[in-house]
Amino acid sequence: MSSKKPSEAEITQQYNKFKGELQQLAQKIGELESEVEEHKLVIDSISPLEPERKCFRMVGGVLVERTVKEVLPALETNFNGIQQVIQQLLQSYKRREQDFQSFQKEHKIQAVAKQ
Repeated sequence: MSSKKPSEAEITQQYNKFKGELQQLAQKIGELESEVEEHKLVIDSISPLEPERKCFRMVGGVLVERTVKEVLPALETNFNGIQQVIQQLLQSYKRREQDFQSFQKEHKIQAVAKQ
């Protein structure tokens, strides 16, 4: 194992990599939160309807006719799945953020707010 100290360019590159990864994770979490809200709206809208009522669902870019009783369970499964993925991404974001903070402390990096 080498005890070579990284150069400023390597530190800067690593710093930017951390920031980029955190931004990507935050963006993905935002997208999924938006998607989960859409699912919730649809679930809340069709739940009180009769189970035999027609409804339409987009499947692979094609609008398919179904009934409420066929679509509702799939929507609820997707909703729960997306929520689980969001939780996993949040945990990953927190771990990555802690790694980033440790990196900043290790290399004595202080972020300066732009004005």
